[in-house]
Amino acid sequence: MELTVYLAGQIHDNWRTDLELKAQERNLPLRFVSPQTNHEKSDNIGEEILGKQPGNLYKDDAASDINNFRTQVLMQKSDIVIALFGEKYKQWNTAMDASIAITMNKPTIIIRPESFIHPLKELSNKANVTVETVDQALDVIGYIFE
Repeated sequence: MELTVYLAGQIHDNWRTDLELKAQERNLPLRFVSPQTNHEKSDNIGEEILGKQPGNLYKDDAASDINNFRTQVLMQKSDIVIALFGEKYKQWNTAMDASIAITMNKPTIIIRPESFIHPLKELSNKANVTVETVDQALDVIGYIFE
C-alpha cells in the first residue's frame, strides 16, 4: 500500500526535501505532493495562463485562482495532509491549507514549534495529531504500517 501525502507549509526552505529523504530512509511507501514550491511561478501563473493583468490585485487574484485549483485537486487525491508551521515565515497559506484539509475530513498532522501552542490551539484541536518535529510526524505515519 502506498499513501499520498500532501505537504502544506511555507515554500522558502527545503523542509519538504528533508522530510522526503527521512521517509525514504525509513522505507515508508509514501508519495508526496505539495503546493507549487517555485515562488516566482506561483506568483506569475495567472499571467502565464491568462495573460497580462491590469494591476497587481488582478495578477494576484488570477494566480490565487489557479493555485487554489491545484491545491484542491492534489489535496483531494491525498490520503494524508501534513501542515508544517515554522517560526520564520508568516503562515497564512499553511493555516488555510490545514483548515481545508480538516474540512475535507483528510487525516491531518500539524507540525508546529512549542512557541505556537497558543496561536494554533483551535487548529491543533481539530487536526488528528499535532507534533513538534518532522520525525514525529513520520513516526505517526510509520505506525500505520506496523
